[in-house]
Amino acid sequence: MALPFQSDVLLSEHTTLGLGGPARRFLRVDSVEMLQRALASAEAQGPVLIVGGGSNLVVSDAGFDGLVIRLQMRGIASQGPGRFIVSAGEPWEAVVDYAVEREWAGVECLSGIPGLAGATPIQNVGAYGQDVSQVVVGVDALDLDLGRPVHVPASECGFAYRNSRFKRERQRWIVTAVHFELRPGAAPTVAYRELERALEGQERTIASVRDMVVALRRRKSMVLDPDDPDSRSVGSFFTNPIVDASVAQRVVQHAVKAGMVEAPEDVPRYDAEQGRIKFPAAWLIEKSGIAKGKRRGGVAVSSKHTLALVHLGGGTTAELVALAREIRDRVRDEFGVTLEAEPRLVGVSL
Repeated sequence: MALPFQSDVLLSEHTTLGLGGPARRFLRVDSVEMLQRALASAEAQGPVLIVGGGSNLVVSDAGFDGLVIRLQMRGIASQGPGRFIVSAGEPWEAVVDYAVEREWAGVECLSGIPGLAGATPIQNVGAYGQDVSQVVVGVDALDLDLGRPVHVPASECGFAYRNSRFKRERQRWIVTAVHFELRPGAAPTVAYRELERALEGQERTIASVRDMVVALRRRKSMVLDPDDPDSRSVGSFFTNPIVDASVAQRVVQHAVKAGMVEAPEDVPRYDAEQGRIKFPAAWLIEKSGIAKGKRRGGVAVSSKHTLALVHLGGGTTAELVALAREIRDRVRDEFGVTLEAEPRLVGVSL
């Protein structure tokens, strides 16, 4: 049976931003076998772009002059208490639902994150003190170098902060399923100060922690909501920068000297790996003079959270990228720290 390729499909209809021009060819796939057939077809002899929920994707206004494959493989298969396999096209929130309903700890703080399960190990998705790398035990993928499906154990996934082997070697891998191992009956994770404060005096169950995380994300317009114009985004546009201790010291000294804080301890920062320091990107953005709600044409900084850049309607990717560059440059000029984009940029660059 011939594969149902489509032509000139607007990618704005397949991204949470609602931005992006047409794909020359477009195909939805619902099985690994169909994916392999698509990659072997004549339509795949040029550039190929794999997309899922489009929640981490910024596409140029010119679109994509090649084949876009949208992954739609669905299903969650149990392998025993706490262990299960999830197809790449399964909505991530359905995975969190599955775990919370069974009182399995490990992903309750990752609720409200848009997108599909297959994207989570690529980006090493994390929030409120949890990362998926803490619960992923393996990843099924097509290895395009070998030309066949493979299983990659967690020890070989190369997980790092918002990064993985699959992201660094994007042209080699297509994630098709993810293997998880959670903690049945264990206590929920409350390791983030904002979450800790919000839960003060409340019973801490997996369900209550999950509900509070969703509430906190909703206040920041980080939960997709058609009634909330601030939620049309890719979530956090920039990653929290991790810098050497000497750079961190300069940032702190500058903040004190410029009167941004009264004392060095007032600058928010966290210990990271190898003696390095992580700064909240949102704090750097705000202190560099970028205000919530700042608008450029049809795009803006969220009125609730400076890490989110939102499409308010009638905007363009070019406007969004220009705003992102302005923010990056302001932070670099103020603090000497260069922010990096978290979403995947297709046909555009900062």
